[in-house]
Amino acid sequence: MGSGGRWGVAARTVCEFPGSLGFAESLGSRVGSFRPAMGLELYLDLLSQPCRAIYIFAKKNRIPFEMRTVELLKGQHLSDAFAQVNPLKKVPALKDGDFTLAESVAILLYLCRKYEVPDHWYPQDLQARARVDEYLAWQHTALRNSCTRAMWQKMMFPVFLGEQVPPETLASTLAELERCLQLLEDKFLKDQDFLAGPHISVADLVAITELMHPVSAGCQVFKSRPKLAAWRQRVEAAVGKDLFQEAHAVVMKAKDLPPADSAIKEKLKPLVQVLLQ
Repeated sequence: MGSGGRWGVAARTVCEFPGSLGFAESLGSRVGSFRPAMGLELYLDLLSQPCRAIYIFAKKNRIPFEMRTVELLKGQHLSDAFAQVNPLKKVPALKDGDFTLAESVAILLYLCRKYEVPDHWYPQDLQARARVDEYLAWQHTALRNSCTRAMWQKMMFPVFLGEQVPPETLASTLAELERCLQLLEDKFLKDQDFLAGPHISVADLVAITELMHPVSAGCQVFKSRPKLAAWRQRVEAAVGKDLFQEAHAVVMKAKDLPPADSAIKEKLKPLVQVLLQ
């Protein structure tokens, strides 16, 4: 899904969740005219892996923001109201006063620079930063694709959409996931504590939130990979177990979603076609 998910409300402090936003009406009235916001607004759905990375990063670094939940499985990202925030019709999206920004990597780096977070998240050192950039550039067309397809083909198609995936299609997707996991270990993690060196960076957040997608579908991503499992434990410890679990609560319960109705299936049809290719 690129660097954003195709896939509330408002925090007055770092973030609280009083409930879901009646998106087309409430968002249209609040944002449709692009009047200046009272602070940083993040448009997220924690079902989306890049949204989870941004959510963890902002909360861990105590960045004040208002969260606008855009429910992907209801097609709220496709509404005209949301298109005024992000014409790409994807989450995450950021609104900072009159300034809007799409694409998760761009948003993470904007937050790094604006809020002067600890250096380890996006190091000033030329080569250390290049290692973070290298992973962020690779993951879009590698781990992102395989993790998204694995989750949808193994769980969301049969459980949420009521559609069976051809066994050979799922087998091919899981084989590609294994290939990407091996590259993640051999090329990026190696024998380091974190992907870009001895300290956690935004690269680790982007990676771990991806891997939790297939985990939510029952894939044993870490079972036969002790090096990757140890890395996961270090990432969880660095961000805090409570925050990690909070960010992943939605996706870990996705297996319990009620079946989609015909209107939702119709809205998601373009996504379905992409994820079965």
